[in-house]
Amino acid sequence: MECTITLSPDRKYIIQKVSGEINRAKAMQFNQETHALGKEKSINKFLVDMTQARNTDTAVNNYQFAYKDMKKMPKDVRNARIATLVSPDDHSHDFIETVSQNSGLNVKIFRDRDEAIRYLLKDQQE
Repeated sequence: MECTITLSPDRKYIIQKVSGEINRAKAMQFNQETHALGKEKSINKFLVDMTQARNTDTAVNNYQFAYKDMKKMPKDVRNARIATLVSPDDHSHDFIETVSQNSGLNVKIFRDRDEAIRYLLKDQQE
């Protein structure tokens, strides 16, 4: 499992690209690193590219991630806008999107990169 964290070319959002199998513990580690860069750069929009990653965790762990782990993060992190980009045929991330939204997080899955970026930047385009 690998994760790279970079600033978008226009410096308006942060890109977290994950490859391999992802689980609760690794997701939290990657999120903490990604949001630390967001705080440093005063950016609260994130493109989480999971097109090369599969969520292999249990439903219980996905629920705990959204309702327990993410609730421990600072408020600015919980208020972030997150577009999760997945492969068109990958539904391993669907449940985590549902429980994350239900827990109050602003997370949305996309299967098209351009649509995900438009979502991240929508308040800047109006």
